[in-house]
Amino acid sequence: MACLSPPQLQKFQEDGFLVLEGFLSADECAAMRQRIGEIVAEMNVPAHCRTEFSTQEEEQIRAQGSTDYFLSSGDKIRFFFEKGVFDQKVPCATGNFLVSPEKSINKIGHALHAHDPVFKCITHSPKMQGLVRSLGFQIPVVVQSMYIFKPHFGGEVSPHQDASFLYTEPLGRLLGVWLALEDATNQNGCLWFIPGSHTGGVSRRMVRNPAGSVPGTSFLGSEPIRDNSLFVPAPVPRGSLVLIHGEVVHKSEQNLSDHSRQAYTFHIMEAAGTTWSPDNWLQPTAELPFPPLYT
Repeated sequence: MACLSPPQLQKFQEDGFLVLEGFLSADECAAMRQRIGEIVAEMNVPAHCRTEFSTQEEEQIRAQGSTDYFLSSGDKIRFFFEKGVFDQKVPCATGNFLVSPEKSINKIGHALHAHDPVFKCITHSPKMQGLVRSLGFQIPVVVQSMYIFKPHFGGEVSPHQDASFLYTEPLGRLLGVWLALEDATNQNGCLWFIPGSHTGGVSRRMVRNPAGSVPGTSFLGSEPIRDNSLFVPAPVPRGSLVLIHGEVVHKSEQNLSDHSRQAYTFHIMEAAGTTWSPDNWLQPTAELPFPPLYT
């Protein structure tokens, strides 16, 4: 059972992120990649729901925030695409693929952990539960999950804090778990962090607008200009796990290599004494309340 040592726990508390190499076996990585290949092979996204994923604020509001396909994806397995992979650019792209569909996907979200047995098994594995227990979580629940492809032309992910999109009261109750299913390098878009940036609160929030509004989301506050010299890279080999505090500032650059940088990631919230913001774009549903991590 995986547990953090006192020095590891201290480093996570100081930096807001922590790399744990060798958390997954080669077989576990292969099983997730094989399963996602099967899911992609069965993909059938209606043309009017082909949504390009972005972390740029205006593009987020124009694309994700204007389509129910994104806003209602919290309890489903849905597909989101890289920019520029369709032959038309409209808020909800209706064009044909310019590259093969399997090479056009940015991510699949947001409930693999609930609906697919392979990803559910990894998410709730005994070693994952042991790791989270060693962080002091009492009643952790899984709020979302994503499979990130980062194909060889995959775009950058701009500096952000996860709690901007998954806000809790009080803060400090959100944890990201990022699992490298391929080597993540400086060339193919590894994660970058500003160590210690998780102590200054949240600079902006994405909130869901009232039902029927267009766009469906908006931002409160703004992302400040970050000094690039503050970021440090976190290249990791396949099988590594990266713990990400909900308020640590992080990013990834464009993939300039010839190889993808696939990863499975999910977020958990400490449910004890925590309020999930009713303004968050993602909300639990009667069909899928946030499932407990501990089984």
